[in-house]
Amino acid sequence: MSEVFFTEEHDYIEVLAANKARVGLTAFAAEQLGDVVHVELPEVDDEFDADEEIATVESVKSVSEVALPFGGKIVAINEELEDAPELVNEDPRGKGWFFEIETSEDIDTSALLAEEPAE
Repeated sequence: MSEVFFTEEHDYIEVLAANKARVGLTAFAAEQLGDVVHVELPEVDDEFDADEEIATVESVKSVSEVALPFGGKIVAINEELEDAPELVNEDPRGKGWFFEIETSEDIDTSALLAEEPAE
């Protein structure tokens, strides 16, 4: 069973293994953004440092960046979002996930929230 953590920016981090996580927006963030019209994802094998912008979500209301408090290498992306960005609104924790990232060490969850942040 995986554990789910959150950032203050309303991203969710589903820890799939000690050094691997799936990332996306919370339902609250998806609702606040409005209709998502485009998601710019990284490429598989791209590497990122902590707090570096990894993905961008564009909606009818605004543009939002996704960054994590840890770095790593992208091991999978949700290619369905290219043709169906509305999945972020329809099923953020299911079919609307963004990418999976693998870290060189166990994921440090100390900078993450155990519950979704308050609105």
